[in-house]
Amino acid sequence: MVMDEKKFEAMLTLIVPKVIHLITENYPYDEVTASKEFYDSKVYSLLEQEDTKLWHFSPLTLFNMFEEEKRTGDFIIPEEV
Repeated sequence: MVMDEKKFEAMLTLIVPKVIHLITENYPYDEVTASKEFYDSKVYSLLEQEDTKLWHFSPLTLFNMFEEEKRTGDFIIPEEV
């Protein structure tokens, strides 16, 4: 089932700031740099595609995926619990 476009965008506007906040807490980045780093990541690129279902994950899980990508250049999508 495909989520309504407006609902999906609303979901992203709730999730993304929380992930960016986690980035600013764990990296020496200000909010602008953290936002740019996240928006440039593969994690965000998959998150903005509704059919990947990454929006199901918590901001912390998405942050951990972002952190793994920063460390290794890639990340593994966790299995749904």
